[in-house]
Amino acid sequence: MGRLVIVSNRVADPRKSAAGGLAVALGQALEATGGLWLGWSGKVTEGNTGNTAKADAPLQMQRSGKVQLATFDLSASHHDRYYLGYSNGVLWPVCHYRLDLADFDAGYFDGYAQVNKLFARQLLPLLKPGDMVWIHDYHLIPLAAELRALGCQQRIGFFLHIPLPPPPMLAAIPQHAWLMERMFAYDVVGFQSQQDVGHFAGYVQQELGAQKIESEEEGAQHFSAFGRSVQVQAFPIGIDVAEFTHLAQGKDARDAYTTTREQYASRRLLIGIDRLDYSKGIPHRIRAFRALLNQFPENRDSATLIQIASPSRETVNAYTDILHELEGLCGAINGDFGNLGWMPVRYIHRTVARKRLPGLCRAARVGLVTPLRDGMNLVAKEFIAAQDSQDPGVLVLSRFAGAAEQLQEALLVNPYDTHGTAQAIQRALHMPLEERQERHSQLLARIKAQDVHWWHRNFLTALAG
Repeated sequence: MGRLVIVSNRVADPRKSAAGGLAVALGQALEATGGLWLGWSGKVTEGNTGNTAKADAPLQMQRSGKVQLATFDLSASHHDRYYLGYSNGVLWPVCHYRLDLADFDAGYFDGYAQVNKLFARQLLPLLKPGDMVWIHDYHLIPLAAELRALGCQQRIGFFLHIPLPPPPMLAAIPQHAWLMERMFAYDVVGFQSQQDVGHFAGYVQQELGAQKIESEEEGAQHFSAFGRSVQVQAFPIGIDVAEFTHLAQGKDARDAYTTTREQYASRRLLIGIDRLDYSKGIPHRIRAFRALLNQFPENRDSATLIQIASPSRETVNAYTDILHELEGLCGAINGDFGNLGWMPVRYIHRTVARKRLPGLCRAARVGLVTPLRDGMNLVAKEFIAAQDSQDPGVLVLSRFAGAAEQLQEALLVNPYDTHGTAQAIQRALHMPLEERQERHSQLLARIKAQDVHWWHRNFLTALAG
C-alpha cells in the first residue's frame, strides 16, 4: 500500500489531546505510511479571493510524528460562499432532508467550485506516484474531478459522513447533476449506510443514465458513466472502543459518574448529548419526555432528563431559533411538572469536556439518541461502550440515524411520533435486567467488531483495489 493522503475541510492533529477518535484513527493510518493530511487552517483572511493560482494562500507545513500536516487560509469571500453559503447553507440542510432551510443563492455555488479548485491546486504538487488519496465529506465532493483535470492519476476515494438524500430531494439542488457526475472521478465512494448506497444507485441510474456493472464482490456495487466506473459501498464508521473505555476509566469520568449518581440517587436518569443542530431532533425529544410525564405519571418526581446541547453555528438564524425553542420547552416542562426537590429537565447549553462524558453516560438508565436524520451518530456507540455490562442502561435510538442499521438491539423509534417515543422511553426505564444485559451484550460485541479501525481498514483495502 502506498502513502496515504487525507484531504478534509479541516485538519486535526492526531497527537493533540483534544483530537477525537476519528482524528486518532486516521492519524494511525497515516503514521503507517508516513502520510499527508491537507485542509483549511480554520483562519479567514481579508484580501485576495483566490481566483487565480497567484492569489492562493501559502501552505503551512508541520509534522506530527510521521504525519505531515498541510494547511492554508481562506479569504473571507471564499469562507462565506464555500463554507457558510454552499456547504452549510445548501448541502447540509438538503442532505438532512430540510429543503425549507436551504438557501440556493447562485453565488454560493461559484465559491464552492472555486475553493475545490483551490484545494486541487494546493494538493497536486504534494502528491507522489503511488499515493492513495482519501477525500472526506460534503465540502469536497468535486475535488477528485478537479484533481483529474490537473492530470492526477492516483487512486482517489471519497467518504460522505452525512446522509445522502433520496433522488427527488437531491434533485432539488440546482447543481445536482454537476455534483453527482463528479462522483465518477473517484475510484471508490463510501457511505455510512446501505440506505445511502440505495439513494446513490437510484439517482445515478435515473438521472444520469449510469449503468450498473455486475460484480461478485461482496457488499460493493459498481456503476459506469462518463467514461469511468466507480465502486460504491457502505462503510459504517465506528468509534475507538478501546480508547473510549480507557477514557471511562480516567479520573474525570469516574468523578462525573460518582457525582452524578450521588446527586440523583433517588432519580432514574435519562441523557441526551448533542450538538445544537436542527438535525438532532432535540425539541421533539423534549416533547416526548413531556408526553412520558403525562402518559405515565409514575415518572413524575422520579425521572430526570439531562440534555446537553453544545453550541453550534449560533450566528445562523436556524440555530438561534432552535435555541429559543429549546429554552421555552424546557422552561415549560420544569414550570408545569417540577417542584422544590425535582427538576424534570436539566438543560445544559455548553460544551462538556469529552473526558467527563463516559461517566455521565454510565450514570444514565436511558440514553436518548433521536435525530431526525443523521449519517451515523457516534454518541449512540459511545453510550453503549460506557455502560456497566452487569447493569447496563438502555439505548433509545432514532430509526433515522445511520447507526440504526447496525444497532438493531436498541429500542428504535420514530422521533416524529411523540407518543410512540414516550412509550419506548417508558419501556426502557422499566426493562428487566436480563433483557438489558442481553441487548447490551449484542450491541457491545458489534461496535467492538466494527470499530473505527475496522472502518478505515475496509475502506483503504477497497481503495487499494
